[in-house]
Amino acid sequence: MKLLNDFRLIILLCLTLGLAPFFPEPHLWGKLKWIAGGANGMLLMDWFDVVLHGFPWVLLIRISILKINKKNVA
Repeated sequence: MKLLNDFRLIILLCLTLGLAPFFPEPHLWGKLKWIAGGANGMLLMDWFDVVLHGFPWVLLIRISILKINKKNVA
């Protein structure tokens, strides 16, 4: 559980797995555009790919919210 709360590790995951491959555009960005366009032709493998590349970003949002709430409570 400590790994899921390590801010530096989550940033590293976002910059590597979350954006890989980088060229011609980040993979996650291309998948999100595909979903926004109606997700026509997306297979189960494509949805898994979105989850795999998006999970570090979900963790980053989660830890950011936890840190903001911790500051507001204290």
